Amino acid sequence: MNSSIAPSPAGKRGRNSSVILTDRMCEKRVAQRAKFYDRKCPGLYISITTAGVATFSFKFTDRTTGKQRAGWLGVYNPETFTVEDARSKVYGLKAMGGEALAETFRDQKAAKAKRGKTVSDIIDERITWMKTPVKKPDGEMRPRLESWENTASHLDRFIRPRLGKKPAMEVTKHDIATLSNDIVAGKFGKPSVSNARHMRKAASGLFNWAAEAGRNYVTASPCVNLPKLDPEHPRTRVLSEDEIRTFWHGLDRDDLPYDRRTRLALKFELVTMLRSRELLGAHRDELFDLDGEHPRFDVPLKRVKKRRVIQQPLSDLAVEIIKEALISEDQQFVFESPMYKGQPIHRKAMADALRGTKNEKNKDKTKTAGLCELLGLKPFTPHDLRRTAATLAGDLGFDDAWIAKCLDHAASKKVEQIVPTVTGKVYNHSKRMKEKRAVLDGVAAELRRIIKEPQGRVRQEPSGTERNDDGEAGRCEEENARDFDWKIRRMMNK
Repeated sequence: MNSSIAPSPAGKRGRNSSVILTDRMCEKRVAQRAKFYDRKCPGLYISITTAGVATFSFKFTDRTTGKQRAGWLGVYNPETFTVEDARSKVYGLKAMGGEALAETFRDQKAAKAKRGKTVSDIIDERITWMKTPVKKPDGEMRPRLESWENTASHLDRFIRPRLGKKPAMEVTKHDIATLSNDIVAGKFGKPSVSNARHMRKAASGLFNWAAEAGRNYVTASPCVNLPKLDPEHPRTRVLSEDEIRTFWHGLDRDDLPYDRRTRLALKFELVTMLRSRELLGAHRDELFDLDGEHPRFDVPLKRVKKRRVIQQPLSDLAVEIIKEALISEDQQFVFESPMYKGQPIHRKAMADALRGTKNEKNKDKTKTAGLCELLGLKPFTPHDLRRTAATLAGDLGFDDAWIAKCLDHAASKKVEQIVPTVTGKVYNHSKRMKEKRAVLDGVAAELRRIIKEPQGRVRQEPSGTERNDDGEAGRCEEENARDFDWKIRRMMNK
């Protein structure tokens, strides 16, 4: 016997005819989608699909708009949600009153829409929110989060490919931990604890933002109580005196494959202790008293990591570098790009010059050898030049608090005395120019001593060697230069 239910074919009244709903009716099959209203509980109806899914809903009139609305109650389940359960729910809703009833279903609809957002959806919204221009303390309109591009990169490279299609409400702590482990294991390229740490930071920001009042895309962030990552060992690379001498004089050679201003910028970082981003955008208007007794460079807060203005004293060596880089009166940027007139060199130019540029076809081979390779130096980064200068200052006996000011670090201790954080943030706005100038002048003097050419008179030997006044034998300058030229040509032709 055919037990399927066929709805009445005649008109609206037939389609919406009321019957006494039973659990057995909810379990039967229909030939086409059918809707039945409950005679015992006005407004309650059930919709049955051809797949056998029965859904309870409640129809009522919204007094605010005067229109009929339908609210979803739940899916029939013989154990957890039966016809009697649906009737009881409707009776409870009716007891709330018309206005409260309508508001309940409005909230339900909005919550359902928010619960339906995927991780990819909230990533898109988050990126839009981060890059929206807002007024900054200096009065300029800039992105809400000025480092948004880095955060967006981690969201797009790691989180979107793995979790993008998943509803944000369903992301668990296990999902984040697994993704983190896979990054460390190298499943997203080169194994990297640093990338895993940055991914966690980007994910935490994303889900905390999504859980804020007004969004409520998630009830809580899944980025809590995650297993600890292995510690990252800080860089300790410091150039020795011999390396500084080789590096400094090597940058002055005319046969190196990198622009002169890029090489001058590398010298400038070693002399001033400034970060690459801070010094590369140096503008003529940011330089003061270059020919006077107190030359300085004012770095605007938009280029400073901690978003505070840096007033950096300039030593005589730093002033020499600036004057060499400013080759014309029309040049506005000290380290102007050789390719784009009127623009500073790219923020990665210094790092690329040191390590070399990659071959697009073969990532394992360099397209152009870096300065470290060409000069025979152990690889280092521009940031290592800051560390080298700070180490020189420390060896000269300068106070760590003074050196910290030159590095734009917050000094928390002085002579083992704890200084309250609020002191520096709110009350003490001194730039400590006197102490900073003493440190930077001391570093400049030490660099001049290190890079100073030998002064002894040299006698040419018949064998192609030479002896200085102390009688020590060495190779003649011409032979050294020939060997160096041959080494550079050989590396560049690889």
